[in-house]
Amino acid sequence: MDAEVRIERYADQGRCIAHIDGRVVFVRFALPGELVRITLDEPHDRDDRFWTGEVVEVLEASEDRVAPAWPLAGPLAMGGGVGGADLVHVSLAGQLRWKAITISEQLSRIGHIDAVVPVDRMEGDESLGGLHWRTRIEMIADDDGRPSMRRRGTHIRVPLTTMPLASRALLAVADHEQIWDGGFEPGSQIRLSVPEPHGDDGSDTDSVERRADGGDAQTLRSQVGDNYAVLVDGRVNAGSSRLMESVTIDGTRFEYVVDANGFWQMHRKAPAVLAGHVLDLARRELDGVQSACVWDLYSGSGLFALPLATLTAPRTRMLSIEGGRSAVANAKRNLRHLDLGDVDARCGDVSTMLTHVPAHLSQPDLVLLDPPRAGARGKVCRQIAESRARSVIYVACDPASLARDAATLVSLGYRLIDIHAFDIYPMTHHVETVALFRR
Repeated sequence: MDAEVRIERYADQGRCIAHIDGRVVFVRFALPGELVRITLDEPHDRDDRFWTGEVVEVLEASEDRVAPAWPLAGPLAMGGGVGGADLVHVSLAGQLRWKAITISEQLSRIGHIDAVVPVDRMEGDESLGGLHWRTRIEMIADDDGRPSMRRRGTHIRVPLTTMPLASRALLAVADHEQIWDGGFEPGSQIRLSVPEPHGDDGSDTDSVERRADGGDAQTLRSQVGDNYAVLVDGRVNAGSSRLMESVTIDGTRFEYVVDANGFWQMHRKAPAVLAGHVLDLARRELDGVQSACVWDLYSGSGLFALPLATLTAPRTRMLSIEGGRSAVANAKRNLRHLDLGDVDARCGDVSTMLTHVPAHLSQPDLVLLDPPRAGARGKVCRQIAESRARSVIYVACDPASLARDAATLVSLGYRLIDIHAFDIYPMTHHVETVALFRR
């Protein structure tokens, strides 16, 4: 069923809202104010639900609309549909506006908190057109063994010859390993993980990446060395199972061992930017404290733990909790490398582990949490409040989950002091937000 609709406002998941005969319709690849023709693509003969649709023709365009930089990720009707870049039709400035409004609306609607949320673009993203930022990509082998992505709503696997969101370093490795030539078992899962190479002084490779001739690809490949992984169905096909991530924070270079198949911030600049911002907030909250106790919840491989343990108070005791066993093993390895014996890194469910906190760590001055997309939820928020921590830094990858947990923290006696977002997922609706709460 096709329909002509006027787009009203932003919604979640990279969609916008329109109405047909009073029924809410969530529309992909639209922008507020536009007049578009859409195709409804889910059963729309039910009375108990909203409808969904996708733009097939733009009749009156928003000033934020641009031609997709990666057409394969655009609308189905325009030859796209592979996903992975649901804001590919939006200008870079428009993407920042979209994300700022979305976070503010979620905080207001769910959290009952009014806040204007600035969103920062990562350095270099504008010159790269919002492309070439991912240090990890995943694909599936098609029936001919070529890397591909599924076209939405179908079983069709669209073969790929490049990945525009992938970093230049990752593309250099992909070319060297002849990934685009195929030869994989049909249906196998393909993952490439390529940490951003850095110079001995901690400098990144922007000056190289901005150039696109073949010699620079060779230079990048040389800079990567053996610090990369090509995984097929979770097994290392080339490179290493353990990778080294180098992050310079406030002039100090930290090195992290991470699993090639595990979680790490995907944007090549995100680890340094996020950790730097968290460190600035922590220092502000712990100003003048000689001895501090800090909780690092959902701590991963220790991205935040290392700078917090070394660059905040003169003596910092930390409790670090993470559910992934390999991530905790890596975190302990990273902590030992810096001889950080005052960090108690534990593996387990966060809520369960917080019921057995050692006495010397039971009264934190500061709690940092970086939960998964579903958020921390009420029980963990209550446990944080019960600890009497003065300050809480919440790193969120989902605005709705942040808003829900923010409402809980406010109800428990905390107040939102600072909030800032970072566009570490260009071309997508995803955004990272860091919020500071104070008792």
